[in-house]
Amino acid sequence: MMTQLTFADAEYAGKRKQTRKELFLIEMDRVVPWKGLIALIEPHYPKGEGGRPAYPLMAMLRVHLMQNWFGYSDPAMEEALYETTILRQFSGLSLERIPDETTILNFRRLLEKHDLATGILGVINDYLGDRGLSLRQGTLVDATLIHAPSSTKNKDGKRDPEMHQTKKGNQYYFGAKAHIGVDDESGLVHSVIVTAANVADVIQVDKLLHDAENVVCADAGYTGVEKREEHAGREVIWQIAARRSTYKKHGKRSALYKAIRKIEKAKAQVRSKVEHPFRVIKRQFGYTKVRFRGLVKNTAQTVTLFALSNLWMARRQLLSAAGEVRP
Repeated sequence: MMTQLTFADAEYAGKRKQTRKELFLIEMDRVVPWKGLIALIEPHYPKGEGGRPAYPLMAMLRVHLMQNWFGYSDPAMEEALYETTILRQFSGLSLERIPDETTILNFRRLLEKHDLATGILGVINDYLGDRGLSLRQGTLVDATLIHAPSSTKNKDGKRDPEMHQTKKGNQYYFGAKAHIGVDDESGLVHSVIVTAANVADVIQVDKLLHDAENVVCADAGYTGVEKREEHAGREVIWQIAARRSTYKKHGKRSALYKAIRKIEKAKAQVRSKVEHPFRVIKRQFGYTKVRFRGLVKNTAQTVTLFALSNLWMARRQLLSAAGEVRP
């Protein structure tokens, strides 16, 4: 793959400036645990039928990751491979044989069928853990809304029945909700659950913990989580933000109010790391709206995006540990 076609190729050597997309792909090529991901998918990957060989698994994996990084649909990904040299170069493909949109779709469905998005998150986190980048001593939990099309102008004439409406503040949202568990030291995601938008955050916490943490931090939306039956006997320190109404009554000038505000500020500084993965998938990867109908397909993409966000957030440490200088 990249050993044959590198970004240091003569075609790029004379360029005055490398594009941001090119620099991004250079970094990702160096930090993705390719061997581990190939080993995960290979047992499920078809060997080809009727004398026509299947596309190399490495090429299809690279195409799949580019879809997630850049938000390409299946037809748009096929066109981009024809139009953009650096994307072909990254995938190791040539113009003589480019996978069509159906082939790209079938690869994604293969990953969905075998729940390999969860495996991708596991492979990446094991890779990061082996390099001391995920300590797993404490967990931060939070959730974010992902919009879904609310229009009924489609072939079914209906909104996606697996998406739901919810109210946040004074605004209504329709879509899904991504719940994550994040390591409080590294800020890396270790657990992901995707539900309809109207599912309460507090009831998902048990699925986001790995049972090795000694502290769990969350915002005020998780008030009362420690009293829930599923956490009976769980030996952790719960650091849940206090609702402002519970201490506002003391008056802003009182010593008690100021002391509580200081404690809450310290809690908020710890919790801030849980916002970083949300920023990466929404701003860096542009994932602000679900692409598919149904929770299964959208869960697979969301889990994959959070796995890739871990690599993005840890890329500097990974490149530094490998003794490489960032381009």
